[in-house]
Amino acid sequence: MQKMKNVMTIVLLLFFAGAYGQSTGTVSGIISDVDSGKVLENAKVSIADTKLMQTTDQDGKFVLDNVPVGNQLLIISKDGYDEQQIPVNIVLGQNVDVGNILMSATVVDAQDQGVIVLSDDALSDDEAGSSDNISGILQSSKDVFQRTAAFNWGQVWFKTRGYDSNLGQVSFNGIPMNKISNNRPQWSDWGGLNDVLRNQTFTDGLAPAETSFGGVLGTTNFITRASQNRQGGRISYAQTNSNYSQRVMASYNTGLMQNGWALSVLGSRRLADEGYMEGSSYNSWSGFIAAEKKLNDKHSLNFTAFYTPNRRGKNSPNTQEVFDLGGTKYNAYWGYQGALKRNARMKEIKEPTLMLSDFWTISDKTSLNTNVMYQYGTISNTRLDYLGLNPDPTYYQKLPSYFLSKSGQEDYQEAYIRTRNFLTKSPESQIVWEDLYAANALYDDAVYTQYADVNNDKVFAANTVLSHVLTDHIDLNASVLYKSVSSENYAEMVDLLGAKYFTDNNKFAIESEKPNDLNNPDHKVKVGDKFKYDYLVNASIIDAFAQAGFSYNKVDFYLSGNLGNTAYQRDGLFKNGEYAASSFGKSENKNFLTYGIKSGVTYKITGNHLLNFNAGYMTKAPSLRNTFANSRVSNEFVPNVTTQKISSVDASYYYRDQGTKLRLTGYYTYFKDMSEVSFFYAEGLSGTTKTNDFLTTALYGINKKNMGLEFGFETKINSSLKIMGAAAIGQYTYDNNPSLQIATSEEDQVQLTSYLKNYKQSGGPQKAYSFGFEYRDPKYWWVSANANLLTDNYVGLSAMRRTDNFYKDEDGVPIAGITQEGVDEILAQEKFDNIFLVNIVGGKSWRINHRTFGFFASINNLLGEIYKTGGFEQSRKANYTKLKDDMDLDQPLFGNKYWYGRGTSYYLNFYIRL
Repeated sequence: MQKMKNVMTIVLLLFFAGAYGQSTGTVSGIISDVDSGKVLENAKVSIADTKLMQTTDQDGKFVLDNVPVGNQLLIISKDGYDEQQIPVNIVLGQNVDVGNILMSATVVDAQDQGVIVLSDDALSDDEAGSSDNISGILQSSKDVFQRTAAFNWGQVWFKTRGYDSNLGQVSFNGIPMNKISNNRPQWSDWGGLNDVLRNQTFTDGLAPAETSFGGVLGTTNFITRASQNRQGGRISYAQTNSNYSQRVMASYNTGLMQNGWALSVLGSRRLADEGYMEGSSYNSWSGFIAAEKKLNDKHSLNFTAFYTPNRRGKNSPNTQEVFDLGGTKYNAYWGYQGALKRNARMKEIKEPTLMLSDFWTISDKTSLNTNVMYQYGTISNTRLDYLGLNPDPTYYQKLPSYFLSKSGQEDYQEAYIRTRNFLTKSPESQIVWEDLYAANALYDDAVYTQYADVNNDKVFAANTVLSHVLTDHIDLNASVLYKSVSSENYAEMVDLLGAKYFTDNNKFAIESEKPNDLNNPDHKVKVGDKFKYDYLVNASIIDAFAQAGFSYNKVDFYLSGNLGNTAYQRDGLFKNGEYAASSFGKSENKNFLTYGIKSGVTYKITGNHLLNFNAGYMTKAPSLRNTFANSRVSNEFVPNVTTQKISSVDASYYYRDQGTKLRLTGYYTYFKDMSEVSFFYAEGLSGTTKTNDFLTTALYGINKKNMGLEFGFETKINSSLKIMGAAAIGQYTYDNNPSLQIATSEEDQVQLTSYLKNYKQSGGPQKAYSFGFEYRDPKYWWVSANANLLTDNYVGLSAMRRTDNFYKDEDGVPIAGITQEGVDEILAQEKFDNIFLVNIVGGKSWRINHRTFGFFASINNLLGEIYKTGGFEQSRKANYTKLKDDMDLDQPLFGNKYWYGRGTSYYLNFYIRL
């Protein structure tokens, strides 16, 4: 904290050192469309590297006051048009009239390029962690590093600065949309709405945002005001070999009409019988409407509603043995039911969102935006449940290696049959649905079932955002947010697979079979019934934010702070037989006081050379998942659960002229008191009632350290050709040995220490490099290509393996013959191979009768590189003897599980702008 205070002091001194001797002038002009000659309303006009910004009025006019004297760069931007940059020389006390500036329609929508690469990864299995890497999928940053990280590196799960996506904030009209369950944005809730979500603001890292304090990753705020969407329509059709195979989208924006109304509508559809991975169907609809009424010159009301129901089949992580047998597209989650490919693990999201916004221009210097939002609906994830043999075709007892694992008892014939089934893609290498139905036909009480884990949320939120120009040099922003969530979570029976009912008992209880709900013993579950677990969580979030921004000739400075409270209370609706004392009824109301402060300064050495410094300290409430030790069956909290503390600093150098943009950034971030909850089956336990059992584990008191460099540049060779490059050099490690609680039941709990210090964090490459070019022909065709190298990607760790339990046998006796060298070898963290990717994208457009027709296409991973995007160590073998015996096999039965990236993928899009 003392270091952070010193940094803040330096920032303040720099501010006061530059806040004097200001001389200014004025810039004015008109913005028009080059083809139609019509003036353009709501075009953004700003001065580079200052906070001076204004939007054009209904006559296309703008006037920027208090522009620092000297050479400045005037930037004009508007959705659907190419950005204009015009050098101007400001003279003390004089107005520079730049006249009528003509803007040309954009050749291709860069935002759609982002969809090509990223939307599919955002839709991958949340539990896999792949959605962690999405930091502003639709962000409109012009920074070359951010574009490269999103469009070129996102496909391999690259995380900016190694940050999880729950460290950023995604908002609609300033209302945060991050889920309380994991604090991550649920991107599928607005998937397929690209054409009406172009009006957005994006801040990187600690940079100031106008609507909220934000997170250390930054903020993305979508503004759904209908009058600010570009007037006109757009129709597009796309084909791809990604998660979906086809997409059709149509949208229309009226702009502000003479009667004071503005309307934006969109509809889209994405679908695939089978996506890139085998057995992964995809079906999504998207609808959006925003209607705004301008009541008078000071007041407008805007209503927004969107609904994007989607249903898709998941894909499995697999061991290396399975990938070697089935290939990188192999998916263990499906099997044939008759001629139909049926996926056992389907994810379905149905969460409509309604929002009402009031925009009040109190005066020329003050505005107030107030919003209320209501979202409701369900997220469900299906899976198979079983009392017989595990139906998973990659269950270890079904793989060829299992039949060769017992010395002297090898069954080569069975191993050959299992190998042949995979290599020939026999139905036996997938889930055999007919066998499940046949097993159930022998009993009334189901042996196999398919059920869904359901999350049913009702969310109400309201905020008000105040913006005020205090003086010519000082802007003030403030907001207040209230958010209330009522979340019911339960298991729902989806399919009894031919049986009459399923008795809702825990057949794996420690002592004997126990009901999952003691208040309803021997419950005969039918389709649509709730069973296994059922609980409510009531959560509330209150947050207040204030910020002051200062802009002067040589120095810009800001100071921002927030104060809030997050509260969780669980209400168990089932009295679980294994957790009878803690599962039923209400838990303690857990409150987390959150606060933060951050500051930054930009020092303008010259008009081309700038220095920027930011520093911040903030606390963050843990997600719901990481607050309760096992929320499905218990009111107990993670031991010593507390707020996460984040300290962060960064320093950047910028160089900008008409032909070149360059940024070099160094950063350091420290995370303290994080927690993670997980569940798995383990063998080789000591100190617990059973030596082999299903565990609930809570890893808490985790500290992490992230540091590194970011570099990006782009330079114009001539008016058509430019080259660009980017580099990320990071080091992300665990910085302590956190505590680990393992539990098999309410009474059976053990406290351990997990020795994780200096191990690498997983989740994506820690180093990445890119170089490419872009050529834009005056005749409206263009092509861009880049080569990328990504390194230092590590497998996710098993915290259980790195405890004292690892050194003991099931009786708690130290295992004889262990050497530190042997332990280090067996616990060495796997580092994935380097990844080299070549991507290419290009397009062409035509302007005919004020309409734009065009197409663009992209090819990712042009060379067909085969690579691992992520993976994790299995925790089943919990002590040294059991793990070593497994790893000594030619094919470990419980080796690491991986996700592989796609091979060569394409995206082809045709569009018409009306």
